[in-house]
Amino acid sequence: MAYENILSDYQNGITTITINRPKKLNALNKDTIQELHDAFDEANNDPDTKVIIITGSGEKAFVAGADISEFADFSVEEGGQLAAQGQAILFDFVENLGTPVIAAVNGFALGGGLELAMSCHFRVASINARMGLPETSLGVIPGYGGTQRLPQLVGKGRAMEMIMTAGMIDANQALSYGLVNHVVEQAELLPLCEKIAGKIMRNSSVAIAEAIKSVNAGYKDGVNGFDTEIKSFGNCFGTEDFAEGTTAFLEKRKADFPGR
Repeated sequence: MAYENILSDYQNGITTITINRPKKLNALNKDTIQELHDAFDEANNDPDTKVIIITGSGEKAFVAGADISEFADFSVEEGGQLAAQGQAILFDFVENLGTPVIAAVNGFALGGGLELAMSCHFRVASINARMGLPETSLGVIPGYGGTQRLPQLVGKGRAMEMIMTAGMIDANQALSYGLVNHVVEQAELLPLCEKIAGKIMRNSSVAIAEAIKSVNAGYKDGVNGFDTEIKSFGNCFGTEDFAEGTTAFLEKRKADFPGR
């Protein structure tokens, strides 16, 4: 599929999606959000893709925020629709993908950019990364899940401070907060993400999809995460991956998971 605002490249089990609006510091607009949805959907439905990496083009920004010019004159109703549609099309969609998604945060991740990174299953940052939710400085609040995912990752107090001050934190502070898993020099960012992806790909993609579902369930209102885990655990017993994994273990060999 051809895209105008993003690049999608498949290599050795990994699909790397790059937001490619360097003159706009990769800011998210309506078209880019839709293209990202389509690229994630395509990769998730590709049986050869075992891991997805999302990053930004250039060396300055992952995503520097949303394209404010698109919604500066919106009404109350239009603002609510913007948040609801964006969450459904991209942010919730990414969080609930069965294919693992790693955010390679290569610079500024602000507003919708940080919200996109937080919707991924985990994050790796380059040392020059800066992260924040500056929306209150514009008279609005984060609308793409930021008020929900940030407290889950860093705790309520730190999230409140970041949102209320509209300030940025650097990569090392993000690491100490638990917002990112690793911090490396920019040249090492994608290689490390690919190395982690390689470790993920050794395991059962079916089991990983069930694990994602189970972990996410613990953060959803009205859902019992333990019940979801029990059901997902049981589901694994009916898969070819389970048969292969247990057989390989008993035969003391490396498993060759079929992904079914």
